[in-house]
Amino acid sequence: MDAESLLLVDDDAVFRPRLARALRERGFEVREAGGYDEALAAAREESPEQALVDLRMPGRSGLEVVRDLRALDASTQILVLTGYGSIATAVEAMRLGALGYLTKPADVEEILAAFERAKKPPLTSLPELEAPSLARAEWEHIQRVLADSTGNVSEAARRLGLHRRSLQRKLQRHAPR
Repeated sequence: MDAESLLLVDDDAVFRPRLARALRERGFEVREAGGYDEALAAAREESPEQALVDLRMPGRSGLEVVRDLRALDASTQILVLTGYGSIATAVEAMRLGALGYLTKPADVEEILAAFERAKKPPLTSLPELEAPSLARAEWEHIQRVLADSTGNVSEAARRLGLHRRSLQRKLQRHAPR
């Protein structure tokens, strides 16, 4: 029996080889890619049965990788893995064709279990997912920019084009639903 092929797309040069090794030890034929261009080149060469895609990478995002992998081969089972989980990005990943969404740190057993769950048909149909509200999307964007600014409110305000005190007022509010 041939090993299942898996494309691992992650820009973390330490995490990616470790996870690839763990997946190989469990019988997968793993190809690694550090970003969008490498991932699409590998998929064009040989379409993977499964793909594990990091959401945030320099350049083009993991959501673009998901979209374009699905366009190349709709049968590829794709999971999104990220350290920056949010409802909005999970919904968008699922809309683009991802079968699941895991937040880091996720070990290899959690990843394999998510792929197994994705193979099983759902017991009931799911209601149509609603897009997040504009206020929720804005709040999540502010949180991402703040995280990218390592918590520096002045730097985040500069990146967002807001006055620092306006950003502080927005940050004092609770997340919208």
